[in-house]
Amino acid sequence: MIDRDALADFLRRRREVLRPTDVGLPEGARRRTPGLRREEVAQLAGMSTDYYSRLEQSRGANPSEPIVAGLARALRCDLDERDHLYHLAGLTPPLRRAGRHINPGLIGLVGRLTDIPVAIATDIEEVLWQNHLADVVLGGAAGRNLTWAWFTDPETRRIFPEEDWDAHSAAHVADLRATHARRNGDRDVTELVDALLERSDEFRELWELHRVAVCRLASKRILHPEVGTLDLTCELLLTPEADLRIRAFVPIEGTEAREKLELLRVIGTQSFA
Repeated sequence: MIDRDALADFLRRRREVLRPTDVGLPEGARRRTPGLRREEVAQLAGMSTDYYSRLEQSRGANPSEPIVAGLARALRCDLDERDHLYHLAGLTPPLRRAGRHINPGLIGLVGRLTDIPVAIATDIEEVLWQNHLADVVLGGAAGRNLTWAWFTDPETRRIFPEEDWDAHSAAHVADLRATHARRNGDRDVTELVDALLERSDEFRELWELHRVAVCRLASKRILHPEVGTLDLTCELLLTPEADLRIRAFVPIEGTEAREKLELLRVIGTQSFA
């Protein structure tokens, strides 16, 4: 149900905090009231001033999805504000599409984590970035889709003990199931699923089980040719706005993983020989 009074209040307050220069308009003559004028918002949103004025006065017809989308753009709403605007108008917000852009603040944050392997991937496990220690421990995976590689490239599995392969396979499929349901119809997800169903019998069998589980925390054993087994906890941090995943591999206390990671950080890809 539309909440007319709250919608009117939100529109008015968003309009009042914006300046013309925020939306690409000239500052112009001195204004008697702060923010944009109603006619400016209407023009930016592609509607009549009368229609917009009625919305701010809690009157008029219920706004359609294109109208609300135009208002969200005109008022420079971020994703949370956009979703709120849709809810006030009695509409379901659009799905948040997975992004490929890593903002500078996020890069600055993960760039400080030099003593543990860290990687950033999309919600369909396409690796966008990883630090040097992740290259050393996991191999150069930037630009690869981890789920596709797991089921189509046997070399991908060599860094994990064979007795753990079944658990990794199940986790990959259950996580992709969750993403597929949440972003049903998105081309990148459906194309990946269709390709895996055609290419991998193992994937097809697991997919038919219809198990769903977003992977957020897991213990992993990684085999490294120089230092042996690394016992790590994979901490998965999600960024809801961009649908990115920060995967940090933290040494498990009581094992030698911390010392081994420090050694790998120092020697990098050099050989002990």
